[in-house]
Amino acid sequence: MTNTPDRHVVIRKVARAPSELVDRLAPFGSATVYEAIGRRGYLGPDITPIQRGVRIAGTAVTVLNHPGDNLMIHAAVEMCQAGDILVVATTAPASHGMFGDLLASSLKARDVRGLVIDAGVRDTADLRAMGFAVWSRWVSCQGTEKATPGSVNVPITIGGVTVNPGDVVIADDDGVVVVAGSEAEWALERSAMRLEREDATRLQLEGGELGVDIYGLRHKLEELGVEYLDSIDDLE
Repeated sequence: MTNTPDRHVVIRKVARAPSELVDRLAPFGSATVYEAIGRRGYLGPDITPIQRGVRIAGTAVTVLNHPGDNLMIHAAVEMCQAGDILVVATTAPASHGMFGDLLASSLKARDVRGLVIDAGVRDTADLRAMGFAVWSRWVSCQGTEKATPGSVNVPITIGGVTVNPGDVVIADDDGVVVVAGSEAEWALERSAMRLEREDATRLQLEGGELGVDIYGLRHKLEELGVEYLDSIDDLE
């Protein structure tokens, strides 16, 4: 489904990924999960955090808005539960500040863990002060209307990635990665395996071994025609 729906709906009931799996995925972080599941689900480098040092995971409540209009974000608040992350897309590019501290206050009252929005946010200093985590495409003081219909808890697309309601969202300083709800347990297993390998490699690197040897890259360099010379003068 693209971000161009034929009808406007609010879906009340969502099959969310199990909370115990979501909570166990959070510590791995976006980069580890992204690599572990086959380099999928990354929403792209333009969706960035307004804060630093925050790592969360939660289940997606999705919103599709008209550009410059945040009516459906208000409608989505009622659909949110503890442990959710609100994920917002628009039907066309929108740099407006569609979310601020007042909406964050409403979401915090429902124990929502954060916001991912393919548009702008504002009141960023207040959002940081109140501890509400946000990942957005833009920061903008430009306000919005509340006049145009959209949808809540329908599939949306951000950065070429489809986000379904109930999917797992992992977000930290490195970005945002989405895991299909049906793949949460598999993603957890894969992430644990990858982290174990990374820990073993880290010990090797800390012991003085080189990445070119650990990863078997010397032969690759040779295949690619990379030459080792003793001096820059040897280029002459």
